[in-house]
Amino acid sequence: MSTKRDILTLAQWMSPAYPVGAFAYSHGLEAAIQAGAITSNADLREWLTDIISHGSGRNDCILLRAAYAAKTAKALVMVNGTALAFAASSERQLEQNLQGAAFCKTTAAIWGGEDMSYAYPVAVGAAASKQSIDVSLTAAMYLQAVISNLISAAMRLMALGQTEGQATLAALTPLCDETAKATEGTTLDDLQSTAFMVDIAAMHHETLQPRIFRT
Repeated sequence: MSTKRDILTLAQWMSPAYPVGAFAYSHGLEAAIQAGAITSNADLREWLTDIISHGSGRNDCILLRAAYAAKTAKALVMVNGTALAFAASSERQLEQNLQGAAFCKTTAAIWGGEDMSYAYPVAVGAAASKQSIDVSLTAAMYLQAVISNLISAAMRLMALGQTEGQATLAALTPLCDETAKATEGTTLDDLQSTAFMVDIAAMHHETLQPRIFRT
């Protein structure tokens, strides 16, 4: 059962103030908006729904759970290798590596432990396991934080106001919770993605000029 302290710790980890540099990444969203694939709030909501249910959102929850369950350093390294191998593009690897390394560095400095470098969902899962924080709650809050960051990126790229952005986040929050719960009992063998346009947008972003975001 989660305590108030657990929830507050997760809120700190998932806060925009936690120095993982999430604001610098758009997950291919910038390329999709420039290409005209996303032109409205309705388009954005549909795009993010696919990420959560059928793309990297679901996979990140599986990877987070696998890292949480890893009993040895060797097992954790194996999960991390799978996370990086499953990234669909070099920019997706960049997101995973740099955000994860930053998360590990800050978390080790505050809560102790080795300053290792893992992919972002792996790093979060391992940290939650060390602190004995409920894994389903961790996955749900992680997923909501990722989507919140993408909405923030969209507000800088298109005509999307803050109220519209927050309404979209509120509408997608139940899906974040449902997806996190639906991955309970999954293993690395359950990793898959059918959000092909999202992956292709991330690939196109590698050569996009001019651009604001790193991915």
